[in-house]
Amino acid sequence: MNAPHHNWNTARSQIFDRKARADFARNYPETPHKLHHALHEHPLLTLDRLADLAEALPEGSVEYNLADLPIAVEGKPGKGDLPLGETIRQIGSSGSWAVLRNIGQDPEYVALLNDLLDEIVPQVEAKTGPMLNRLGFIFVTSPGGVTPAHFDPEHNILLQVRGSKTMTQFPAGDTAFVSDEAHERYHTGGPREVEWREALESGGTEYHLGPGEGVYVPVMAPHFVRNGPEPSISLSITWRSEWSYQEADARAFNHLLRKAGLNPKAPGRWPQQNRAKAYAYRALRKLKLT
Repeated sequence: MNAPHHNWNTARSQIFDRKARADFARNYPETPHKLHHALHEHPLLTLDRLADLAEALPEGSVEYNLADLPIAVEGKPGKGDLPLGETIRQIGSSGSWAVLRNIGQDPEYVALLNDLLDEIVPQVEAKTGPMLNRLGFIFVTSPGGVTPAHFDPEHNILLQVRGSKTMTQFPAGDTAFVSDEAHERYHTGGPREVEWREALESGGTEYHLGPGEGVYVPVMAPHFVRNGPEPSISLSITWRSEWSYQEADARAFNHLLRKAGLNPKAPGRWPQQNRAKAYAYRALRKLKLT
């Protein structure tokens, strides 16, 4: 039996139901958790529509490569033989992974992104203040594909639209998984990929996602993703907070302290604030001394 189709012009407020919003309010911003959504039949999120979007976005807003990858990689993997649009249209057989970044450059997709994020603004603002720098990313992955271990500076909800995948997350800020030095390098222009050791996999928590399910990823929480046996479409809706910017700038300030031979204390996780180091780094940056 087919699931009912939603009228997306009138049912926007129903993408996250009351329970999903309550669960998010209870867990945000530091606790990963699953939540349900009603986005999995949206007409903007079909393969053909996403292929059209990929072909219209600027080159710097798209990336695609082969998807048969290990959990950890060094450098960028190679591409397949097909151009990006056809890679997406044939994702069932192309053996690839594609990401469309900053989808809000398209007016239809920025409306979708804002509809989604507007629903959780009250819960976000109650904890971390204004929702800043809204961005959306769409991932299209072939069966069995892997997104290698990495971390991101944004607050992030990954929404599964088609197919299935398993995200394995690790505690944010835990140096057993990512060193303070690696965080500092990232916030001063270094890579986001995690230097992986197989022995660490047992420390992660798996979140199995099917259509209509999502997972919240805290700021800088390391994670990797294994796709299921079918083609997958996922949408990441992300935002920054002043707390996340302070954490980033405090990490960058620590990088300067470490270069000077000191052993600085890592920034605190929320609700601890990191204003002193963040403001110091911003002052140095404004003076172009960084």
